[in-house]
Amino acid sequence: MRLKLLLFVCLAIALPLTVAAKERIIPVPSADHPGNVFLEGEEVVILLPEGWDGAWQAVDYDGKLVAKGHGSGRAQLGPLPVGYYEVQHPAKESQPPISLCVLARLAMPTPAGSPIGCDVGMSWFSTPSNMSALAGLCTLAGLNWVRDRLSWAEMEQVPFAYLHASRYDVAADAQSKAGLQVLQVNHNTPQWAKRMDGRMPPDLRHAYHFYRNIAARWKGKVLAFEPWNEADVSFGNCTGSEIAVWQKATYWGLKAGNPTITVCLQPFAIRRPTTLADFHANQAWPYFDTYNFHNYEDFDKYAAVFADHRAVSAGRPLWVTETCRPVQWSGETKLQEPSRADLRVQAERLVKTFALSIYEGASVVFYFFLPHYVEGQIQFGLLRPDLTPRPAFAALAAVGRLLADARPAGKLQTDQPHLQVFAFHAKPDGAERLVLVAWADKEVAPLRLPQKPVAVFNLLGRAVPPETELNIGSAPWFIVLEKESKTALSLQPPPEAPPRLAGEPSPLVLQLLLPRKRVLLEESAYRIGSGKVERLPIFLYNFGPKDVACRLTVKGPADWQLQLPQKASVAAGGRTEMSLELTPPEKAEALQTILIEADGGAAGRCLLSFRLKPEQ
Repeated sequence: MRLKLLLFVCLAIALPLTVAAKERIIPVPSADHPGNVFLEGEEVVILLPEGWDGAWQAVDYDGKLVAKGHGSGRAQLGPLPVGYYEVQHPAKESQPPISLCVLARLAMPTPAGSPIGCDVGMSWFSTPSNMSALAGLCTLAGLNWVRDRLSWAEMEQVPFAYLHASRYDVAADAQSKAGLQVLQVNHNTPQWAKRMDGRMPPDLRHAYHFYRNIAARWKGKVLAFEPWNEADVSFGNCTGSEIAVWQKATYWGLKAGNPTITVCLQPFAIRRPTTLADFHANQAWPYFDTYNFHNYEDFDKYAAVFADHRAVSAGRPLWVTETCRPVQWSGETKLQEPSRADLRVQAERLVKTFALSIYEGASVVFYFFLPHYVEGQIQFGLLRPDLTPRPAFAALAAVGRLLADARPAGKLQTDQPHLQVFAFHAKPDGAERLVLVAWADKEVAPLRLPQKPVAVFNLLGRAVPPETELNIGSAPWFIVLEKESKTALSLQPPPEAPPRLAGEPSPLVLQLLLPRKRVLLEESAYRIGSGKVERLPIFLYNFGPKDVACRLTVKGPADWQLQLPQKASVAAGGRTEMSLELTPPEKAEALQTILIEADGGAAGRCLLSFRLKPEQ
C-alpha cells in the first residue's frame, strides 16, 4: 500500500515534562456528589436505593457507629470528619452497604510537578455520561497525572481515515478540562496494518502516520504518550532491539504531530536482563523524554527493580505508569468485593507503594487502578462500579494532599529493624514541609522524633494529636515536620540518578524484520541456522524532510561472514530494503551480537543492534 506521508520533523530538545493541561483551581465537589465523596465540613446526605426502608446506621473505617436514623429515600449523616464510612441496613445483612468518604479540602491547586498519578483507563472503563464525574473525583484526590487507554484499531479502521468523534475525544476533553495532565497509551494495531504473526505493524510508516495525527488531534489535552504498552511480554513479545526500533519511529510521529508532547518510553512490564541489555545497546535514549516501566513486585524488591531500570534509563526521569500490590475479592461474584480485612490491606499498600516508589526516584507514579477492575480473583479498583469509594480511595486522596510535589529526602535510620520511615520534601496543605511516611513491617514499633511534629495524619488523611513519640503499626502515618527538620534526622540519602547520556535523535531508523517464530524471547534474540547462508531483511527508514544517502557498516563476530551494501539512499518519508547476508561457522551455538550503522551526514547517524543464536 502506498503511503502518503506529510512529514513535519521537529528537533525539540528541551521540553517541559509537567505543563498543566489547564490553569488549575482548588476543586470542589459537584452538587450531586458523585461517588458519595464529600469534603470536610459539608453536610453528608446519602441517597438510599429503592426498596431500602426501616433503620439505617453509619459506621467509620474501624466499624464505630457515627450516625443512625430511620426512613427511606435518603440518610442524613451531618458533617463528618475526614475518613471512610459505610451506611448499613442493620436488619438486612444481605443488603450491601453504601460507601462514602470525606476528604480534606485542598489548600492549594495540585502542583504541576506533583508525582501523584493514577491509571484511570477512562476511555475503556467509563461511559461518556460519567467521565466528567470521574475526572472530578481525580481532582478532589489531588491527582496530578492520569493515564488513559487508546485503541488504534478503533480509531483508524480504514487506512488514513480517523473517527470524527469518539469516546477517546470525550475522555480527553473531560480530563483536560478538569485540569488533569493526561498520559495516553496504545497497544493494538488495525488489522489492515499488522502482519498475521505479530501485534505491531511491520511497516513503521503506518505507526508514524498514526501517532503524528493523534498527537496533533489532542494537542494541549493529551500531554504525554506511551507509543505501546508492555511490548516485552504478551502485548508484543518483542526483543529489546525491536522495542528500541519501535520507539525511534514513533518518537518522530509524535513530535511531528505535537513538538511539545512528552514522548515516553513504551513501558517495560518486567525487568528481564537480556531484554533491557538488548534495548540499551540500541542507544534509543534520544528518542524518549521519560523512561517508563511497570512494577508489581513485593516491597522488599523495590530497590532491585528500580536499580535495574535506572541502569538503562540514560538519566531520563523515571515514570512508573502501573504499580500496586493488589488484593483478592471474595464473597458474591456479582460484587467482586474484597473482604473488610483486605480492603484495609489495599489502603495500607497504596500508601506504601507511593512512598517507596518516590523514594527510589520515580518522578511520577501511576497507581493501578482507579475504576472497578478485576483479573481473575484479583480486584484492582479503588472505586466500585457506581463510583462509590473503597477505603483505598481515601488513602489515595491523603497521598495526593500530603505528598503533593514530593521529592525524596532520605530514609530514616533507626534501631527498630521493622520500622520503615521515608522522608520527603513536599507541600502538604500548601506549605513547604518535611513529610515522613512511617509504618512497621511486623509488630508495632515506637518512633521517637527530635521535636514535636507540625501535624500527624493517619493513612486516610485524618489529623491525630501530634506527639514526639508515636507507636507505628502496619497502617502508615503521615508525619509533618518543619522543612528545616532534615538536619535533626539521621537520613540515608535516596538513590542517585544516573548521569544523563548525550545524543541527538536521527530521522534515520534501521529495522530487522524476521518472523515471530524465530524470536527467543527469554534471550532477546533470534534463532538462525549455523554453517549456512542466512539472508536477513533490513529496512532503512527516513522520517526526515529530505532525501538521504547513507554509508553503511556492519560488525559481528570475527569468524562470521557478513555482507551488507556499503551505500543506500532513502527518500524523505520512505524506506529502502536491503539484505544482510551472513554465514555463521559450523556448530556455532553461542549468542552473538550484530551491529549495523548508517551515517547520513547532516541527517545524523543511526544504529541497529540485534542478537542472533545459531542452532543446529
